[in-house]
Amino acid sequence: MTEFAANGRKVTEVAVGVMVQPDGQYLLAQRPEGKPYEGYWEFPGGKIEAGESVEKALGRELHEELGIDVTACERWRTLEHDYPHAYVRLYFCKVTGWSGAPVGREGQALAWQHLPVEVAPLLPAAIPVLEWLAAEAK
Repeated sequence: MTEFAANGRKVTEVAVGVMVQPDGQYLLAQRPEGKPYEGYWEFPGGKIEAGESVEKALGRELHEELGIDVTACERWRTLEHDYPHAYVRLYFCKVTGWSGAPVGREGQALAWQHLPVEVAPLLPAAIPVLEWLAAEAK
């Protein structure tokens, strides 16, 4: 069943991985050419398909995009954002275990970052996530 936001736009549900290394670095990916907001940096993930759980969708997306297999993740926060091209509900999961080394399988650049991050520009919905991470680090 299709869900609509209060503004009448279709809600696109997205699973997003906040990959955390033991030293506290987070993985950001640069949106590839030809996609909305190309060149912007984001946390990797993708659309949840019909019948998929958030965790299953995240595992599939991170395998497709980065070539890794998620071994440990937990749902963390949910955020809705109204972009010009889509209204999204983002399910952020902290990913603390995976096998394989992340590689940009769609030609996207990857960067492990400490806070504050050095890459720019950031996708608008990534900014609150960095604020949440900074608040947790205090």
